[in-house]
Amino acid sequence: MKQLVTQGIVLSRTDYGEADRIVTLLTPEQGKLRLMVRGVRRMKSKMAGGIELFSVSDLTYIKGKGEIGTLISARLNKYYREIVKDIDRVQLGYELIKLANRVTEDNPEAEYFTLLNEAFQALNDPTIDPELIRAWFQCRLLKQAGHSPNLKTDSDDQPLTTTAKYNFDFENMAFMPHPAGNFTADDIKVLRLLFSSHSPASIGRVQGVGKLINECAPLIMTMMHNHLRV
Repeated sequence: MKQLVTQGIVLSRTDYGEADRIVTLLTPEQGKLRLMVRGVRRMKSKMAGGIELFSVSDLTYIKGKGEIGTLISARLNKYYREIVKDIDRVQLGYELIKLANRVTEDNPEAEYFTLLNEAFQALNDPTIDPELIRAWFQCRLLKQAGHSPNLKTDSDDQPLTTTAKYNFDFENMAFMPHPAGNFTADDIKVLRLLFSSHSPASIGRVQGVGKLINECAPLIMTMMHNHLRV
């Protein structure tokens, strides 16, 4: 059978039989792959180190007759070792992996692989606030799925201003002017950053961003629940 080569990020690992394991991987070209890794749970297995969590691996595999192929070889391309030194970052890493696994279809676009890899890069940097990484990742998932909020005009199709207060219309994904609204121009500014192409590191350099992230977190979570069902 023809051997195929790709890169992959481990999304899940399930023990199978006495020594095997089935891994689900997110790849840039092949979408999601489910591969059987034979003998990986044996102490002398050379394959175990190539399919670590919080890493990008170079993979060689063959397709199976069904939905599960067979992993032939795996080599770590990049291991984000700083993540595992902090329990909070480990827990957030697990959360982001589960999110990516839930919202992606069997053949997701390459952008999902890139997004999860960028999230690992941010988690690997101890100077970046984990709450910022969580909010950034959620917003990028929403954007990738086509559910970005309108951050230019309000529900009346008028430009958002720096002086008005707003509430949020989840059905139309737009801000509504309200004299006692919960959101201000500063909140909208940070949402624009989170839904843009800016990295967590660059967003983290904005003064006061941590407080604004906390204020916007419930809004982002509700958007995730409404549109991505998570």
